[in-house]
Amino acid sequence: MVVLLFYSIIYKRHKVRTIYLLAVSLFFYFKTSGVFVLLLLFTITSDYFLGGKIHSSNSNFKRKCYLIISIVLNLVLLCYFKYSYFFTESVNQITGSDYTYFNHFAHFSNTFFSTGFSVDKLLLPVGVSFFTFQSLSYTIDLFRKKIEPVKSIFDYGFFVCFFPHLVAGPIVKANEFVNQIYEPYKLTKIEFGMALFWIINGFCKKIVADYLAVNFIDRVFDNPGYYTGLELIFGIFGYSLQIYMDFSGYTDMAIGIALILGYRLKTNFNSPYKATSTSEFWKRWHISLSTWLQEYLYIPLGGNKKGTIGSYVAITILVFFMILLSAKIWLLWLFLVSVILFILLAYFFPKIKNTFTTHINLMVTMLLGGLWHGSSWLFLIWGGLNGLGLLIHKQWVKISPFKNSNNLVYKISCVLITLTFISFTRVFFRSSSLQIVDTIFYRIHNHFGLDLLFKIISGYKAVLSIMIIGYLIHWIPGKFKLTYRNWFSRQPYYVMGAIIIFAVFIMYQLMSGEMQPFIYFQF
Repeated sequence: MVVLLFYSIIYKRHKVRTIYLLAVSLFFYFKTSGVFVLLLLFTITSDYFLGGKIHSSNSNFKRKCYLIISIVLNLVLLCYFKYSYFFTESVNQITGSDYTYFNHFAHFSNTFFSTGFSVDKLLLPVGVSFFTFQSLSYTIDLFRKKIEPVKSIFDYGFFVCFFPHLVAGPIVKANEFVNQIYEPYKLTKIEFGMALFWIINGFCKKIVADYLAVNFIDRVFDNPGYYTGLELIFGIFGYSLQIYMDFSGYTDMAIGIALILGYRLKTNFNSPYKATSTSEFWKRWHISLSTWLQEYLYIPLGGNKKGTIGSYVAITILVFFMILLSAKIWLLWLFLVSVILFILLAYFFPKIKNTFTTHINLMVTMLLGGLWHGSSWLFLIWGGLNGLGLLIHKQWVKISPFKNSNNLVYKISCVLITLTFISFTRVFFRSSSLQIVDTIFYRIHNHFGLDLLFKIISGYKAVLSIMIIGYLIHWIPGKFKLTYRNWFSRQPYYVMGAIIIFAVFIMYQLMSGEMQPFIYFQF
């Protein structure tokens, strides 16, 4: 409200509003991440300078060099903050050494800003994965000549750290946002109503997600050995609903707040649990990350046409991570033997080579997407399973006797199968260790507890009821959802206000004493 109060005075002057919102965004980030605001400022300054060099250079060689510097700088910083502690621990395990992890950034902060950070712990800057990808999109799009450079460093800083989407997305690509900086402010009454709808919609999703987490899902995943297989299955499907409501709730609010300020962010979720296949799911889920990976990783690697040098470099990086994760040097020799075997098979059997090269980039993209979430076997397995699901679907489409079928039963079956597959892969995403995963699947297989079904339903009736209602609302046809959104946005302000107050009152009944941080803050 304070931001809007001052914004209402200067919003018509785009230079002033840009600098104002940049200052607000930097303050917002400082309050969430403290001294890490310096990292954000470094990213802004370096990529603004390199972007200018890319645009002004006549030599294609120089343009490539500046782009490579930008990519390396961003990825080195990202890898340092996400993986440096992991690298230190892995080297100690493999070599038997006893290196102590030292956080140079924490030491710098303690020295110059009198903070009390522990120098032997890794501190992850909030939103580092998101603003790094956004900044990279700018230099890459400049290199591809898809956009013109921004007019000032203030404009660029605003693009990178616009506060609604700064810490958890949606990831905004330069070619989708930069031009909006220079457009006059415009907001119709219907758009204002839609913005309010998205804000309250996201708020409600977050409160319900927290209720499910605190009252059921966190307990199940923290101590799976205490629960029957049936309870664990409810927990697995409950987590799919929770992570959707939590993450899409944040982006709904981000989209709504940005719209009030006059900026249009793209939809990040499109009812993903309506998907009839894994391919469709990834077109509906975290759309900004999926399209970013497709545009800046999958297609440059060769897409579904061929493997490239970049594909094999990416495989090498993945194998390197696997060796570090397992602390087993023999995996390196296994990899080298596998490469030799593949070369021989490809030489004598060209079909094997063609199959490999048309599918390699899809699997590489999903595995790297898993590692983007964290340096863990769990994330790597999660990414690999989703990659496998995509490959299986691609093969199924070629032979499916139902591919042109409009049969309702078949479509419902596909939706439920896709939801089940996605939910069970998330066991690896949500669990804190492989031991937890083993326990979950062991309990499902050996202690299902079907005889306790009615007691379980009775004991968790409130949680299960909310889960059922949540999925049913999710599966409401899109046309109907559009109808009530448009109805809300056309109401008089006092009607909108009354509906919002009522929604807040209802959500207050569900609010837990343990409010949960947004799940994607950790990434």
